Amino acid sequence: MPSIFTKIVNGEIPCYKVAENNDFLAFLDIFPLVEGHTLVIPKRQTDYIFDIESNEYAHLWQFAQKVAKAQKKAIPCERIGVAVIGLEVPHAHIHLIPINGVQDINFSKPKLSFAKDEMQKIADSISEEF
Repeated sequence: MPSIFTKIVNGEIPCYKVAENNDFLAFLDIFPLVEGHTLVIPKRQTDYIFDIESNEYAHLWQFAQKVAKAQKKAIPCERIGVAVIGLEVPHAHIHLIPINGVQDINFSKPKLSFAKDEMQKIADSISEEF
């Protein structure tokens, strides 16, 4: 069964795209912890990140590194935090989260909400640095 992320890859559901190549996609989390919270996914649906074939896994992280560097340039922050949880959606994904302290990556805190135009502006600012 296609995941919500596969539907995003297939263009069935819109997203705020940050970066894309033939194999991977990065887009803003619609329930962000902080401004610029981005998800990086392989386009080929695999539920568990450690089930991804080794070569694809390495390339996923290389793509995520490029996205993180673009985020760091576009979003004022101390670092880009990384989380892989894998329980929310049955499609492997990496959370890249601009942080200034450990509290910024606390998934139990209330999520933020931005207007559509603000989300697009954030996505564009990261994309321009990619």
